[in-house]
Amino acid sequence: MKTLNDFNFKDKKVLVRVDFNVPQDKELNVTDTNRIEAAKPTILKILEDGGAAILITHLGRPKGEKKDELSLKHIAGTISDIIGVVVEVADDVVGEDAKEKAKNLQPGSVLLLENVRFREEEESGDEVFAKQLAELGDFYVNDAFGTAHREHASTAVIAKFFDKDHKCFGKLMQKELEAIDKVLKSGEKPVTAILGGSKVSSKITIIDNILPKVDNLIIGGGMSYTFSKAKGGKIGNSIVEDDKLDLALEILEQAEKHNVKVYLPLDSLAADDFNNGAATQIVEAGEIPDGWEGLDIGPKTMELFADVIKNSKTILWNGPVGVFEFENFAKGTKAIGDAIEEATKNGAFSLVGGGDSVSAVKQFGYQDKVSYVSTGGGAMLESLEGIKLPGVAAMDK
Repeated sequence: MKTLNDFNFKDKKVLVRVDFNVPQDKELNVTDTNRIEAAKPTILKILEDGGAAILITHLGRPKGEKKDELSLKHIAGTISDIIGVVVEVADDVVGEDAKEKAKNLQPGSVLLLENVRFREEEESGDEVFAKQLAELGDFYVNDAFGTAHREHASTAVIAKFFDKDHKCFGKLMQKELEAIDKVLKSGEKPVTAILGGSKVSSKITIIDNILPKVDNLIIGGGMSYTFSKAKGGKIGNSIVEDDKLDLALEILEQAEKHNVKVYLPLDSLAADDFNNGAATQIVEAGEIPDGWEGLDIGPKTMELFADVIKNSKTILWNGPVGVFEFENFAKGTKAIGDAIEEATKNGAFSLVGGGDSVSAVKQFGYQDKVSYVSTGGGAMLESLEGIKLPGVAAMDK
């Protein structure tokens, strides 16, 4: 697959699928511009070549209905400010207004089509609708990693209406795919995966896929208590999946077969209630008293995990190791971030992906201290599970 830099877009009208599904406040102001900023290099390359960009994105879940609060006119000003070009907004997606504005679009200009999910054909992957979208431009660029796991008209179906000389991935999409490839295929050893979050069940397919590819597997967060109980430990009131105890033991067996070292917490910061002001005590792993629950890793575990991370050359972080939303239970997650920052400074490649770990990275200011922070939650997870994303597969055809 050719990249954006293999093409010159002079006098071309380029359809760009971006992911501008951004958070807004009650006044509909954009509260986090990361996704828009991430797509900026792709859009500027097209404009600087002398082409015009026609942006396609969704916002929220209108389910095929036109809803004013989800109209892209509310975010167009923010996009204009970030790109540095006034963005024109179409009143519809493939209707007369969109066709007219696309037809009259001049080089160096940007047109934003209305919310693509105002049309129910988008989520159903309708071919006729995808063809109507395709007819608005000469070239198709997919730069929406966050929606690449969806088999929607504007992400997976539209690509079939462009040959290989008239479609490619954008710069953001290329970065995302290269980052995942580094972890799963070409990463320098030792490779360490840090998995957190609350449930083993939500990570099982990731674990299955990465075990043959990693050297170390660090398990923290709520899911670690399922492993602790499976090994005969006492976990008090800690979160647990009782129906996954056998699965936890099976994962440990599989890891041994693949010569993967698994690191589980040595101690926990336990609380007598699920709130920031709860009473706390440090307890050994597997020795949490009744009425208490583990809400963070303890100091011994922080030291162990940090030591493994600092001696790694490739690092994947997916999921926090404690309830970092509570200040008193954020130390473990911060310790992981600090260790990854140090390893990265020393030449390791570090990838952070998945909603909660990305939130933690942003909250504690690690965005520029790791190698790459993924913009796509679900797409990132499916990639780690070994699934070929529909939005990626479509570009190879």
